[in-house]
Amino acid sequence: MDVLSRAAAGERLSASEILELYQLPLPEVAAVAHELRLRRSNPQVVTYLIDRNINYTNICNVACNFCAFYRTRRQSDAYVLSFEEIGHKIEELMQIGGRRILMQGGVNPDLPFEWYLELLRYLKKHYPEVRIDAFSPEEILGLEKITGRDCHELLVALKEAGLDGLPGAGGEILVDEVRAKAAPARIKSNDWFRILDTAQRLGLYTIATMVIGFGETYEQRVAHLLQIREQQDKALRTYGQGFAAFAMWTLQTEHTRLKGKAPGATAHEYLQQLAIARIALDNIPNLQASWPSMGFKVAQAALYYGANDFGSTMLEENVVSAAGGHNRTHATVRQIVRHIADAGFIPAERDPYYNIKQYPDVQAILNEKPPVALPLA
Repeated sequence: MDVLSRAAAGERLSASEILELYQLPLPEVAAVAHELRLRRSNPQVVTYLIDRNINYTNICNVACNFCAFYRTRRQSDAYVLSFEEIGHKIEELMQIGGRRILMQGGVNPDLPFEWYLELLRYLKKHYPEVRIDAFSPEEILGLEKITGRDCHELLVALKEAGLDGLPGAGGEILVDEVRAKAAPARIKSNDWFRILDTAQRLGLYTIATMVIGFGETYEQRVAHLLQIREQQDKALRTYGQGFAAFAMWTLQTEHTRLKGKAPGATAHEYLQQLAIARIALDNIPNLQASWPSMGFKVAQAALYYGANDFGSTMLEENVVSAAGGHNRTHATVRQIVRHIADAGFIPAERDPYYNIKQYPDVQAILNEKPPVALPLA
């Protein structure tokens, strides 16, 4: 039986078999990936989330070569948002029906750990219905260094203060040889997994991520996927929960120090890698399409290459756009619903765990009338 037949039959592929997929015609790989997506999630539905990105500070001492967002504390446009400013952003989200924020910043050595606890307590007091997924593994590692406390102790305290989940940002390619070239001070692979494993053990929400285009080899991409798959196996077996989803996008270098030094990735490579991820990650049912990095049309195509989710509204995306993405910092519900419907699927608003909250009235939204929620089927 050839590798695509084994994949289509739902068999788990080895590293060498996954590597073989890169040499096969993309339409054939995509067909298998799409068939697996139809089996592993609702075949008629594509989901989306109404949420907001909040970058509470842009001050960071990691200084990744591929980041155009960070600032040193001495730069004139460096900032730390006040609790009230963050609250105002949440109120804007709530006005359009969102109840979840993704809050991240740089590794700011001037912010003590108590600041983070006070922020979470403030937000939960004033916006108790809003879910807070915040602080990447890089930020938790920074807090370990600042406080001298381990991630378990830190995450327990953050959870008690109101943290609901830990985003999986900072994954890029989880091979240290690649990471050292792109950002020598960046979190190492073992620390990334150590911190997310601890979060999963504590019952915090997590997702897995990948960024391609650093000049990594196919073998290194496969190594990344297999480590994600192994961690998911462990988490599901040991903790009863693991990564809620897998999100992937392409490296943006236009305004970074990697411009001209890293190749980035084409739309073809993105779709190929997404399809291979769907086949390789047999224990993660939800894969996101990336409209911020690829644009809406490629994101629509991604729905036939393994993705079953169109991502979120974001309202404010600063990191990818600063590096030179498609200059899209947010999407409206109308835009997302229209692109899902035009691709031939039923749009459904979800929560972070991919539970469907409602099926919007597509025609009302497209006619720019107030959306009317329909009862769940």
